[in-house]
Amino acid sequence: MVKTALGIIFPNTFDELVPELTSERLMASIPFASRYRMIDFALSSMVNSGIDNISILARQNYHSLMDHLGSGREWDLTRKNGGLTVWPPFAEKTMNVYKGRIEALAHIKGFLASQKEKYVIISDTNIAASFDFKKFIQAHIDSGADVTVAYTREELPKSVLNTRMMHKGMYYTYDIEDGRVKKLYINPQVPGVQNFGMNIYCIEREFLIEMVKDAYMQGAVYFERDVLAKCLDEIKVVGYEYDGYYGRISDMKSYFDENMRLLEEENLDNLFRNGTIYTKLRDDNPTRYIGSAKVKNIMAADGCVIEGEVENCVLFRGVKIGKGAVVKNCVLMQDTVIEEDANIEYIITDKSAIITKGKEVKGTDTFPVFVAKHQVV
Repeated sequence: MVKTALGIIFPNTFDELVPELTSERLMASIPFASRYRMIDFALSSMVNSGIDNISILARQNYHSLMDHLGSGREWDLTRKNGGLTVWPPFAEKTMNVYKGRIEALAHIKGFLASQKEKYVIISDTNIAASFDFKKFIQAHIDSGADVTVAYTREELPKSVLNTRMMHKGMYYTYDIEDGRVKKLYINPQVPGVQNFGMNIYCIEREFLIEMVKDAYMQGAVYFERDVLAKCLDEIKVVGYEYDGYYGRISDMKSYFDENMRLLEEENLDNLFRNGTIYTKLRDDNPTRYIGSAKVKNIMAADGCVIEGEVENCVLFRGVKIGKGAVVKNCVLMQDTVIEEDANIEYIITDKSAIITKGKEVKGTDTFPVFVAKHQVV
């Protein structure tokens, strides 16, 4: 059954929520959980659910994503038919690079029309979750819906309510009665528990092609705001509640918090509960603890070298902690170097950042300090 589904992933939609991390990359390639990238979760969930024809519609800054994905071998997507397809940014003389899903999908409608799968799964990459798309598609079929939307039941995070991108319709909530979506709210400022959209959709491929064709001719840009919200009375849109573990990235604070939550074993187990999360392999030595190294409650990828004291930290591949250094409550990305006797706390470092010998750099739990890629402090 699931073999009849085509996956489409939008890797750029939420880039502007974390500009510090997306100046040279996109949301999809942001490092997460010690050794993964954000796209690994959506991509692996699709593969684990039997979806082996997946397209990624990139808009900008896609070089790091291409480097990470390669041919798709780690996800078993190196195939003669189907497999992994990355659509690079495109623009016509009369139009800029696409802004919303409708413009992007309109430019691959020929590709969509040539595919054989009956259903299409659409997903973004700002949520880390092990999503069971088999159940999702089956729920779509059983309900007889035209469109099925995934949502969570939660209070809207402060980071979402305070977003600087209110005019773009960056988040949605749903009014749901007897499983059917009656109303779609764009950027609501409502307290209490909401049906918070995950920007994950299931729809029949041929129906999607017709929707996109009509919407594009009318100048529509955004799938949710310009199409779904206006036709809830005409088509059957059904909600699908996701009640598993997930991490939603909506600003730098949420990025820090979601990484730190994984230091709790229960959260880590729940994130990986529905199958393996695949990622690009990097052959390296196991993490080494040298001399008087002290560690407590850390997540460390391969290739790290620790000589100092580390507590409550997420360390990505190749991080080096010097002798006498004290590192607490930090997220340190790939190849970060903390030199001897440095003292840091509540810090996020991008790749290859360096904190030099003896320096003291401290943020707070409400405002972690960010050190940019290749920056020397």
